[in-house]
Amino acid sequence: MLDKLQTQLKKQFGISFNDPNLLVEAFTQGNYLNEHPKFNGRDYQRLEFLGDAVMQLQTAQYLYKNYPSWDEGQLTELRIAMVQTRSFALLAKELAFNDYILLGRGEELNGARHRDSLLEDVWEAFIGALYLDQGANTVTEFLTQHMFAKINTGFYDQFIDFKSKLQELLQKNGAVQIKYQKLSQTDLDEHNQQQFTVAVEVQGKVLATGHGSSLKNAEKAAARAAYQQLMQK
Repeated sequence: MLDKLQTQLKKQFGISFNDPNLLVEAFTQGNYLNEHPKFNGRDYQRLEFLGDAVMQLQTAQYLYKNYPSWDEGQLTELRIAMVQTRSFALLAKELAFNDYILLGRGEELNGARHRDSLLEDVWEAFIGALYLDQGANTVTEFLTQHMFAKINTGFYDQFIDFKSKLQELLQKNGAVQIKYQKLSQTDLDEHNQQQFTVAVEVQGKVLATGHGSSLKNAEKAAARAAYQQLMQK
């Protein structure tokens, strides 16, 4: 069972489970057990509990060691973005974990295989299973390759509300007027897409500009650029 996943993990990360039953447990949803009474195993919930704790510690340790110049606030902000469940769902999808989950028929028909909440649970359960099977060092290696490597790509920016962060930073000494001004908008291209450019202004002064496929995305990009510039000063 889950032989294809074992092959994928071996090829991509050099991981081979010593106890394949742990891997099966990590990918077994409760309703599958209800519909398969002869199945000799448990669902992922206990492993999910363990994996959540392992993820929190591993992420905190990685950030602490690799960003020595960051203060507590910066470390906490990135850690929160990284260990929130929405990021876990995307990380799980990238490895096609949804293809391997053992589901009950009802859950399958309801589209649970592609439900973010389930993928988040399975991701944590997998980390718990890997920790029990091979220890903290293997978990660190796996997360470094698949999760921590995404830090410098901006992957976790999507989970940070930079508009709110910018507002908090600018208004810490009192109210100021923050305005997002559209600078340009392209025509629809052959893929029916547009590009917007937006400037974020404070008291009439432009702090930064941003680009995006919608006004909302361009505003987010402008806020991110402004916030990061101000934090570097």
